[in-house]
Amino acid sequence: MDHTLPTEQELEAMRTVDVHKVDPETLRDIRDVQIKTELPKHERMLDFLRQIGNPYCYRHGKYVVKVSFAETDVTLEDRLLSYIRSKC
Repeated sequence: MDHTLPTEQELEAMRTVDVHKVDPETLRDIRDVQIKTELPKHERMLDFLRQIGNPYCYRHGKYVVKVSFAETDVTLEDRLLSYIRSKC
């Protein structure tokens, strides 16, 4: 297994992929990714990156998915709890 992380330049190139111009056939389908839960956290992360290729832009079936993150200290869990509380 490859134990290296992508460089900052490689990650930036992945992050800036234009979802409207990318060829969907070049993207991996996230449904094909198998998370090996028995691996330590760092090894799971490396294995996920190896399998998905670009963690910022991938396919789910015929749909192209683009992931981005806000520059904030608020976690996804915090956001979900806030959303759920606003609906109750």
